[in-house]
Amino acid sequence: MFLTFEGIDGSGKSTQARLLAEHLRREGHEVILTREPGGSDGAEEIRNLVLQGDPDRWSAETEILLFTAARRDHLERTIEPALAAGKVVICDRFADSTRMYQGLSRGDLRGLVDQLHNLMIGREPDLTLLIDMDPGTGLSRAKGRQGAEERFEDFGLDLQQQMRAGFLALAQEFSDRFRVVDGNRNMDSVAQDVTKVVMMALR
Repeated sequence: MFLTFEGIDGSGKSTQARLLAEHLRREGHEVILTREPGGSDGAEEIRNLVLQGDPDRWSAETEILLFTAARRDHLERTIEPALAAGKVVICDRFADSTRMYQGLSRGDLRGLVDQLHNLMIGREPDLTLLIDMDPGTGLSRAKGRQGAEERFEDFGLDLQQQMRAGFLALAQEFSDRFRVVDGNRNMDSVAQDVTKVVMMALR
Protein backbone atom coordinates (compact mmCIF):
# COMPACT_ATOMS: atom_id res chain seq x y z
CA MET A 1 0.00 0.00 0.00
CA PHE A 2 1.15 3.49 -0.89
CA LEU A 3 0.23 6.05 1.81
CA THR A 4 0.90 9.78 1.69
CA PHE A 5 0.66 12.58 4.23
CA GLU A 6 -0.28 16.09 3.13
CA GLY A 7 -0.89 19.41 4.86
CA ILE A 8 0.40 22.93 5.23
CA ASP A 9 3.85 23.65 6.64
CA GLY A 10 4.00 22.96 10.39
CA SER A 11 0.90 20.73 10.42
CA GLY A 12 2.78 17.85 12.05
CA LYS A 13 2.51 15.49 9.10
CA SER A 14 6.21 14.50 9.19
CA THR A 15 5.87 13.50 12.86
CA GLN A 16 2.66 11.58 12.13
CA ALA A 17 4.26 9.77 9.18
CA ARG A 18 7.12 8.66 11.44
CA LEU A 19 4.78 7.54 14.25
CA LEU A 20 2.67 5.56 11.79
CA ALA A 21 5.76 3.86 10.33
CA GLU A 22 6.85 2.85 13.84
CA HIS A 23 3.38 1.47 14.64
CA LEU A 24 3.13 -0.55 11.42
CA ARG A 25 6.60 -2.03 11.95
CA ARG A 26 5.53 -3.16 15.42
CA GLU A 27 2.51 -4.80 13.75
CA GLY A 28 4.89 -6.77 11.51
CA HIS A 29 4.69 -4.76 8.28
CA GLU A 30 7.75 -3.95 6.22
CA VAL A 31 7.67 -0.17 5.88
CA ILE A 32 9.58 2.36 3.78
CA LEU A 33 9.31 5.89 5.20
CA THR A 34 10.23 8.49 2.62
CA ARG A 35 9.63 12.14 1.73
CA GLU A 36 9.20 14.64 -1.08
CA PRO A 37 10.95 16.37 -2.53
CA GLY A 38 13.60 13.74 -1.93
CA GLY A 39 13.56 10.05 -1.14
CA SER A 40 16.32 9.10 -3.58
CA ASP A 41 19.84 10.44 -4.11
CA GLY A 42 18.97 12.48 -7.18
CA ALA A 43 15.73 13.78 -5.70
CA GLU A 44 17.49 14.87 -2.50
CA GLU A 45 19.86 16.98 -4.59
CA ILE A 46 16.87 18.66 -6.25
CA ARG A 47 15.33 19.18 -2.78
CA ASN A 48 18.22 21.47 -1.86
CA LEU A 49 17.58 23.51 -5.00
CA VAL A 50 13.86 24.05 -4.41
CA LEU A 51 13.60 24.42 -0.63
CA GLN A 52 16.47 26.80 0.05
CA GLY A 53 17.22 30.33 -1.02
CA ASP A 54 15.13 33.32 -2.02
CA PRO A 55 11.35 32.78 -2.40
CA ASP A 56 11.56 34.12 -5.98
CA ARG A 57 14.54 31.96 -6.91
CA TRP A 58 12.55 29.99 -9.50
CA SER A 59 9.56 30.76 -11.68
CA ALA A 60 6.54 28.60 -10.90
CA GLU A 61 6.93 26.78 -14.22
CA THR A 62 10.60 25.93 -13.59
CA GLU A 63 9.69 24.78 -10.09
CA ILE A 64 7.02 22.41 -11.46
CA LEU A 65 9.62 20.81 -13.72
CA LEU A 66 12.11 20.42 -10.85
CA PHE A 67 9.54 18.83 -8.54
CA THR A 68 8.37 16.48 -11.32
CA ALA A 69 11.97 15.44 -12.05
CA ALA A 70 12.55 14.73 -8.36
CA ARG A 71 9.31 12.74 -8.12
CA ARG A 72 10.12 10.65 -11.20
CA ASP A 73 13.50 9.65 -9.76
CA HIS A 74 11.91 8.92 -6.37
CA LEU A 75 9.22 6.77 -7.99
CA GLU A 76 11.71 4.76 -10.07
CA ARG A 77 14.32 4.21 -7.41
CA THR A 78 12.40 4.02 -4.13
CA ILE A 79 8.59 3.83 -4.29
CA GLU A 80 7.93 1.32 -7.08
CA PRO A 81 10.64 -1.19 -6.05
CA ALA A 82 9.33 -1.16 -2.45
CA LEU A 83 5.70 -1.65 -3.53
CA ALA A 84 6.75 -4.45 -5.90
CA ALA A 85 8.43 -6.14 -2.91
CA GLY A 86 5.17 -6.00 -0.94
CA LYS A 87 6.18 -3.22 1.45
CA VAL A 88 4.08 -0.38 2.80
CA VAL A 89 5.37 2.95 1.52
CA ILE A 90 4.66 6.04 3.65
CA CYS A 91 5.56 9.30 1.92
CA ASP A 92 5.67 12.76 3.52
CA ARG A 93 4.14 14.80 0.64
CA PHE A 94 3.59 13.67 -2.95
CA ALA A 95 1.89 15.05 -6.08
CA ASP A 96 -0.91 16.76 -4.10
CA SER A 97 1.65 19.19 -2.67
CA THR A 98 2.74 20.15 -6.19
CA ARG A 99 -0.93 20.57 -7.20
CA MET A 100 -1.20 23.06 -4.33
CA TYR A 101 2.12 24.87 -3.96
CA GLN A 102 3.09 25.10 -7.63
CA GLY A 103 -0.39 24.76 -9.14
CA LEU A 104 -2.05 27.51 -7.10
CA SER A 105 0.48 29.70 -5.31
CA ARG A 106 1.57 31.87 -8.23
CA GLY A 107 -1.22 31.76 -10.75
CA ASP A 108 -3.49 29.00 -12.00
CA LEU A 109 -1.03 26.34 -13.14
CA ARG A 110 -2.94 23.31 -11.91
CA GLY A 111 -3.63 22.14 -15.46
CA LEU A 112 0.09 22.12 -16.24
CA VAL A 113 0.86 20.22 -13.03
CA ASP A 114 -1.76 17.57 -13.87
CA GLN A 115 -0.53 17.22 -17.48
CA LEU A 116 3.04 16.63 -16.35
CA HIS A 117 1.87 14.25 -13.62
CA ASN A 118 -0.11 12.14 -16.10
CA LEU A 119 2.79 12.11 -18.54
CA MET A 120 5.70 11.42 -16.17
CA ILE A 121 4.30 9.98 -12.92
CA GLY A 122 0.93 8.38 -13.63
CA ARG A 123 0.42 7.11 -10.10
CA GLU A 124 -1.76 8.25 -7.19
CA PRO A 125 -1.47 7.05 -3.59
CA ASP A 126 -3.85 4.38 -2.30
CA LEU A 127 -4.61 6.55 0.73
CA THR A 128 -3.81 10.18 1.55
CA LEU A 129 -4.01 11.56 5.08
CA LEU A 130 -4.52 15.31 5.20
CA ILE A 131 -3.47 16.72 8.58
CA ASP A 132 -5.65 19.83 8.74
CA MET A 133 -4.17 22.65 10.79
CA ASP A 134 -4.88 26.31 11.56
CA PRO A 135 -2.55 28.26 9.19
CA GLY A 136 -1.33 30.70 11.86
CA THR A 137 -0.40 27.88 14.24
CA GLY A 138 1.24 25.88 11.48
CA LEU A 139 3.34 28.81 10.27
CA SER A 140 4.58 29.71 13.76
CA ARG A 141 5.52 26.05 14.32
CA ALA A 142 7.31 25.84 10.98
CA LYS A 143 9.21 29.09 11.50
CA GLY A 144 10.12 27.96 15.02
CA ARG A 145 12.18 25.12 13.57
CA GLN A 146 14.68 27.69 12.25
CA GLY A 147 16.04 25.36 9.58
CA ALA A 148 17.53 26.20 6.21
CA GLU A 149 14.52 24.84 4.28
CA GLU A 150 12.12 27.74 4.79
CA ARG A 151 11.65 29.05 1.27
CA PHE A 152 7.91 28.36 1.22
CA GLU A 153 7.35 29.51 4.80
CA ASP A 154 8.91 32.83 3.75
CA PHE A 155 5.96 33.48 1.43
CA GLY A 156 3.99 34.21 4.65
CA LEU A 157 0.57 33.56 6.19
CA ASP A 158 -1.46 34.38 3.07
CA LEU A 159 0.08 31.44 1.22
CA GLN A 160 -0.57 29.07 4.16
CA GLN A 161 -4.24 30.14 4.28
CA GLN A 162 -4.56 29.62 0.53
CA MET A 163 -2.89 26.22 0.80
CA ARG A 164 -5.16 25.05 3.62
CA ALA A 165 -8.27 25.94 1.62
CA GLY A 166 -6.74 24.28 -1.44
CA PHE A 167 -5.92 21.05 0.39
CA LEU A 168 -9.46 20.83 1.79
CA ALA A 169 -10.85 21.32 -1.74
CA LEU A 170 -8.48 18.63 -3.00
CA ALA A 171 -9.77 16.26 -0.30
CA GLN A 172 -13.25 16.70 -1.75
CA GLU A 173 -12.05 16.32 -5.35
CA PHE A 174 -10.26 13.03 -4.53
CA SER A 175 -12.64 11.93 -1.76
CA ASP A 176 -12.10 8.24 -2.58
CA ARG A 177 -8.51 8.33 -1.28
CA PHE A 178 -8.35 11.35 1.07
CA ARG A 179 -9.04 11.22 4.80
CA VAL A 180 -8.95 14.51 6.74
CA VAL A 181 -7.56 14.37 10.30
CA ASP A 182 -7.84 17.34 12.69
CA GLY A 183 -4.26 18.36 13.48
CA ASN A 184 -5.22 21.06 16.00
CA ARG A 185 -4.84 18.61 18.90
CA ASN A 186 -2.06 16.93 20.81
CA MET A 187 0.24 14.62 18.90
CA ASP A 188 -1.06 11.39 20.48
CA SER A 189 -4.73 12.14 19.70
CA VAL A 190 -3.86 12.83 16.07
CA ALA A 191 -1.75 9.64 15.91
CA GLN A 192 -4.64 7.55 17.27
CA ASP A 193 -6.95 8.80 14.51
CA VAL A 194 -4.29 8.25 11.83
CA THR A 195 -3.65 4.69 13.03
CA LYS A 196 -7.37 3.89 13.08
CA VAL A 197 -7.86 5.09 9.49
CA VAL A 198 -4.82 3.23 8.16
CA MET A 199 -5.50 -0.06 9.97
CA MET A 200 -9.00 -0.11 8.48
CA ALA A 201 -7.56 0.49 5.02
CA LEU A 202 -4.96 -2.28 5.42
CA ARG A 203 -7.51 -4.94 6.28
